[in-house]
Amino acid sequence: MADEATEDDLKDGEFMGRRAPTDPEYIPRQLIPGHVLASVPEVRQAAEESGRALQIDFLDDAAVLRMLRLRYWDEMKMGRSGCGTAFLILPVPLVLFGYWGGYAQYWESASRLNAYYGVWALSVVVSLLVLARRARRQWGDRPRQKIRARAKEYRRLAHLARDRGADVPDFYPYYGPYPFAANFHPDAEEIELPHEK
Repeated sequence: MADEATEDDLKDGEFMGRRAPTDPEYIPRQLIPGHVLASVPEVRQAAEESGRALQIDFLDDAAVLRMLRLRYWDEMKMGRSGCGTAFLILPVPLVLFGYWGGYAQYWESASRLNAYYGVWALSVVVSLLVLARRARRQWGDRPRQKIRARAKEYRRLAHLARDRGADVPDFYPYYGPYPFAANFHPDAEEIELPHEK
């Protein structure tokens, strides 16, 4: 992924969005004003209803821009966590497997081979458990799920507006759908952008 932009790098009304749907590189993108979405009566009504349910005004440019910047922050944080964990943990079973190819397969003692298999299996299980725990911590974080739920709904509204004739670019808001870990928790605290703290 591209280097993370700071708030100082973004101009008014900009957020970080993907360059293309399948391209993981992020570039500054311009917010489509709420009045463009609201120009479609069906979208205006849906935005008001879902906004009440998700505790956000989808037609308020400042609120949506903040949500889009939080969504990017969440995605970057999740990516760094996953990559960092994988690079630290996955080499252990791979090194042990390589050791098997180079040396351990020639052992004649069954007890030594069984001990090796046990250590290798244990390293795989521990690696998978650590990865699962990190993933659960990232995906299960209720305040961050709240952000994802809002982002998922905003994407749906933007695509609905585009399909009904509003002047919305094809891939706006330049991120993919959230197939999971996007449940709305009304009691979850609101997350602040790093520069707001």
